[in-house]
Amino acid sequence: MAKEIGTIRNIATAGHGGSGKTTLVEAMLHKAGATKRLGRVDDGSTVADFDVEEKERKFTIDSALVHCGWKGKEIQLIDSPGYPDFISGMISSFTAVEAAVICVSALKGVELNTRKAWDYANRCGIARAFVITKMDVENASYSKTLEQLVEVFGQTVIPYVVPIGEAGGYKGVINAFSLPEAIPAGVADAAKAAHDVLVEKVIEADEEVMMRYLDGEEVKQDELAKTLATAFRKGVVVPVFCAAGAADNGAEELLDAMASFFPSPLDVERKAMLITKGGEQEIAVKAADPEFSAFVFKSMTDPFVGKMNFFRVFSGTVTTDVPVYNSRTGKKERLANLYRMQGKEQEAVTSAGPGDLVCVAKVEDVTIADTLCADSRHVKFPTIVFPKPMVSLAVEPKSRGDEQKIGGSLSKLADEDPTFSIFRDTATKEMIILGMSTLHLDVMINRLKRRFDVEVTTKEPDIAYKETVTSKAEAMYRHKKQTGGRGQFGEVYLRIEPRERGAGFEFLDEVVGGSVPNQFIPAVEKGAREQLDAGVLAGYPVVDIAVALYDGSFHPVDSSEQAFKTATRNAFQKAFLDARPVLLEPIANIEITVPSKFMGDITSDLNGRRGRVSDVETIGGLQIIKAQVPLAEIAKYSTELRSMTAGEGSYTIEFSHYDVVPSRIQEQVVAKAKARHEAEKAEKR
Repeated sequence: MAKEIGTIRNIATAGHGGSGKTTLVEAMLHKAGATKRLGRVDDGSTVADFDVEEKERKFTIDSALVHCGWKGKEIQLIDSPGYPDFISGMISSFTAVEAAVICVSALKGVELNTRKAWDYANRCGIARAFVITKMDVENASYSKTLEQLVEVFGQTVIPYVVPIGEAGGYKGVINAFSLPEAIPAGVADAAKAAHDVLVEKVIEADEEVMMRYLDGEEVKQDELAKTLATAFRKGVVVPVFCAAGAADNGAEELLDAMASFFPSPLDVERKAMLITKGGEQEIAVKAADPEFSAFVFKSMTDPFVGKMNFFRVFSGTVTTDVPVYNSRTGKKERLANLYRMQGKEQEAVTSAGPGDLVCVAKVEDVTIADTLCADSRHVKFPTIVFPKPMVSLAVEPKSRGDEQKIGGSLSKLADEDPTFSIFRDTATKEMIILGMSTLHLDVMINRLKRRFDVEVTTKEPDIAYKETVTSKAEAMYRHKKQTGGRGQFGEVYLRIEPRERGAGFEFLDEVVGGSVPNQFIPAVEKGAREQLDAGVLAGYPVVDIAVALYDGSFHPVDSSEQAFKTATRNAFQKAFLDARPVLLEPIANIEITVPSKFMGDITSDLNGRRGRVSDVETIGGLQIIKAQVPLAEIAKYSTELRSMTAGEGSYTIEFSHYDVVPSRIQEQVVAKAKARHEAEKAEKR
């Protein structure tokens, strides 16, 4: 893949779902001659959306790599997902590029993922541009959309092109940076005004050029073009383009800009940690460095090829015959199967150099966020911080024959998507899958069936309640059984008392005078621990109590470990019920981000969920509400928040602590648990 580094342009498309990203990518590929026909999302014929789920649902789920040549430049695009449910694809894509093109619908304006794309691109330190899409659709409004972009993202947002008409009258665009000699009368004033604003902003990026400009010296167009590239890279200018993908209007001007002033790999340095025997130190990795280094930004499992890892080469060259070092595992890997991707199409290559986006197949011990490097220089790029999955489902295989397959199959899906995870809840004995939303989990369950032929049944996970006591109580129990021959005998006196939250279980041996022989003391403790797991109130684990054995009696022939265990469990239950038992429920920290207009609705809803708001922050037009709320009250919050905010709200949760369940709710939980246990007993009869 011998390409001049300076001719490469790595760019990710982003924006909210339905804003026209994939249609724009398709238009650019067609305009550049990389495809023979213009694909459409509606009929599933686009290059980027090739997965079965994407074709059926008609939106992007996974990021996809495509490329085209334009005016001597090699433009490599990553088309990323638009819905927040699949945001991991967008976040990881930004780590592999120098610029992001954020699409905004001329119908809907700035949406939730518009803001998220801006924020994540800013965190990654990459250049940003906007494209106002769907300019030819009825009710499209360029002026309203531009006004909103400036209001939300600031005065650096400046038109690079000006549209000729909109909606049914949209005919294309005028380049406001290098104005053509002939400008249609209806847009001449707008084009010239945009030109003046853009030039002044560009000049601000270079102090020397600005001083000459202020002194009245003419700044030539070629010098302005170089300064524009600097201004764009630094974020001094965020250019705004227009496009109507279906009509192919606007794609050419965007391609021209990408070729002209979008940054190349030579323009950007990447921070990394140099790993030596003496420790780690931060360095700047440059495209011109001779030592190989690369970052894995995407993984997927192909039914025919196996595991495929996509990586961006930041420096040096990798070949199929020389092993590379994985900084996470400390192992060497041979990348024997290298491919360049055009959607789902694979082109085998033997090497990859700085700026290349390639894929390696059949290397199992490599995953997202791994750094691959030369063995002569061990480096590690910063890992990717993904949002935590918020929505959970309990799953079990429909067929008993799939019990062995389900864990491994789900793990492979989790390897592809850092916002999807699985775990076995030890408290409820359920297998839990976690994702960003119900839609996200639905897609993963469908993939489980399609790829691995595993079908599952789902339900809401049981809440992992716990039981404890709030006062001290004592009880005794004598277990005596005679059935002929050797009998069973064990008598214990127990005291149960509460401990501090999180202190766990403590067993105290307070027996004096040998009323319970030493050889039976461990059996008493074991019986108590068994009852901890079984629970008393509703079958949930018992926590944070102390159990003291202070007296008892034995029989020299009939006493045994089993007899003392049985006596202990019964005495435990009696004392526990007398010690004012309570249920404990998990409390979550929740952080909700919504537009300001929804603030009142959200706080009122949280109060109804027994939530306690602890803090509210304002960032631009957004409110960030921090609260604590019982986990049982937000089991379906993803769907409910989407409904309350018309899809504009998002949230994250994490476990905080356990707290006492209110008595009226405790009664309901205990009643349901008892009914469930009775039903289970009936099934076994």
